[in-house]
Amino acid sequence: MLWSFIAVFFSGWLYVDASYRGPTWQRWVFKPVTLLLLLLLAWQAPMFNATGYLILAGLAATLLGDALTLLPTQRMLYAIGAFFLSHLLYTLYFASQMTFSFFWPLPLVLLVIGALLTAVIWTRLETFRWPILTFIGMTLVMVWLAGELYFFLPTRPSFSGFIGATLLLLGNIVWLGSHYRRRFTGDSAIAAACYFAGHFMIVRALYI
Repeated sequence: MLWSFIAVFFSGWLYVDASYRGPTWQRWVFKPVTLLLLLLLAWQAPMFNATGYLILAGLAATLLGDALTLLPTQRMLYAIGAFFLSHLLYTLYFASQMTFSFFWPLPLVLLVIGALLTAVIWTRLETFRWPILTFIGMTLVMVWLAGELYFFLPTRPSFSGFIGATLLLLGNIVWLGSHYRRRFTGDSAIAAACYFAGHFMIVRALYI
C-alpha cells in the first residue's frame, strides 16, 4: 500500500497545487489520474469483498462526473447526477455493514448544516435548484449513515469511512459556497484537498 499511497498523494498534491496556482492542463491531467490511482488502490485492497464493488462503482461515477464538468454548461446536470450516484453508492456501502441504530445529535447537526448551506446558495442556483438540493441531501445522508456505522461499530475502518464522508461534505460546502455565492483565495485548492482526502479515506477503510 505504501507506494500506492505515495502515488495517490503525489498526484493529488499536483492537482491541489494546480488548483491554487498552476496551469489548467495540470488540473485536467492529474484529477483523472488521481481518481484512477484510487480505483487501482481500492481494487488491490486485501479486505476487498462484494461490498467493495460499491466503492469501486462510486469512484467510477465520480470520474464520470469530473469528465462531464469539462463539457459545456448544459452537461452540468449530468455531472451532478454522477456525483449523486457516487454518494449513493458510498451510502449503500456504509448501510450494508450495519443494523439500524440512531444517534440523534448527528442527523440534527447535519440538518442544520444542510439548511444553512441551502439558505446561502438558494437564490443563485436558478435552474439547478432541485438537482443541487437533492445532491446536498444525498451527501448528508451519506455522512449520517457513515457516522451511524462508526457509533454502532467503532472500528478503524468505520472511523476512516466517517472521516472520508465528512471530508466530501466539507469539500462540497466549499465548492458550492464559492461557486454560487462568493469566491475566496484558495477555495478551489481547499475543495480539491477535501475531495481527494475524502475519497482516499473511504478507500482506506478497505485496508484497515
